[in-house]
Amino acid sequence: MVKTSRLPGFHKLTLKERLAKVAELAGLSEEDVKTLTKEGPLPLDIADKMIENVIGTMPLPLGIATNFLINGKDYLVPMAIEEPSVVAAASNAAKMCRAGGGIRSLATEPLMISQIQLVNVPSPHTAKYVILERKKEIIDLANSTNPILLKVGGGVRDVEVRILDSPVGPMVVTHLIVDVRDAMGANTVNTMAEAVAPLLEKWTGGKAYLRIISNLADRRLVRAWARVPKDVLGGEDVVDGIVYAWAFAAADPYRAATHNKGIMNGVIAVALATGQDTRALEAGAHAYAARNGRYEPLSVWEKDKNGDLVGYLEMPMAVGTIGGAVRVHPVAKIALKILGIKTAKELAEVMGAVGLAQNLAALRALATEGIQKGHMKLHARQLAITAGAKGDEVDEVVKEMLKRGEIRLDVAKEILETIRSKK
Repeated sequence: MVKTSRLPGFHKLTLKERLAKVAELAGLSEEDVKTLTKEGPLPLDIADKMIENVIGTMPLPLGIATNFLINGKDYLVPMAIEEPSVVAAASNAAKMCRAGGGIRSLATEPLMISQIQLVNVPSPHTAKYVILERKKEIIDLANSTNPILLKVGGGVRDVEVRILDSPVGPMVVTHLIVDVRDAMGANTVNTMAEAVAPLLEKWTGGKAYLRIISNLADRRLVRAWARVPKDVLGGEDVVDGIVYAWAFAAADPYRAATHNKGIMNGVIAVALATGQDTRALEAGAHAYAARNGRYEPLSVWEKDKNGDLVGYLEMPMAVGTIGGAVRVHPVAKIALKILGIKTAKELAEVMGAVGLAQNLAALRALATEGIQKGHMKLHARQLAITAGAKGDEVDEVVKEMLKRGEIRLDVAKEILETIRSKK
């Protein structure tokens, strides 16, 4: 346990000084310190400028999912994730989808919503009328905050007003609907909301509090579709099993949560690799899954008249290829280069396709041999490494654990000891 977390002026220290202080308080060894400061693809001086109170970096494995054919184009898909089997599963599912012509994916226009909250409005319905009547003035003012966005074809597309009943009384909430082009858009729409808020206060007599983006990006969707031949999946019984697995999620929010987690395994792995706001993506996806008043799966799986499997995914996808970590993090820049992507729209389409493929892989595994068979084989490698196995020892330990059918750390340690005692 640390002695204290009250560290006045901690943010003013250099990275080296901050690390020394944490090492002292948390009892870190010299080896721990070396691990934290070991230079990798993300240089410490850049990391120190990306967030606050930096003491090091934490790398994740970066893998490449293969076999993806999306909208008739081949992609190598970078995925950053710590969970075994995800990259392999995505690659395998993409291969199955490829047999049916690949995955079709379409992203809508990049429209983001910024909310301006007004409280203590004397006449909410009159306020709504006044705000909408002056829509052009609002749009002109908001657009004036970002002439570059306007120049590339973006800007405010519409203004909407909602009257909400809340636990503390009625609120008048104005939405700015903004085309943010190739940006994720948070900074852009927040700046616009802050510029417009004083005008709304003046016109309505209300008080503006929150002026912030909504991460329920339901105007910025991606829709992905694929047909998978039954023979590729293992027959019509497997198709039926996948449809039953989806129907379970459609009927039960407890299952739907895990169903959607499988989709996000793929989406977030690509998001991490390309420097996206993963928290915004998660929030938007799960809010969208509950848009009908109950939590539901983001995908639908059906059997067509030929007995083949058809899958459809629809979800918010607020991603960018400019701004944020995308153009700062060296690995994110390389990941976009591997993808060969220039626009946010194309990135959204790829991520939607990966989400659909990841979902297919999970459902097929669940409907056939169960999720653990493939997962535990890869998990065994992590256990072998944790036990201290090096080089060829890793494969030897894994092979023996699988042979025994015992995938546990204590077993890995025992096998490793036996292997070393024979050398």
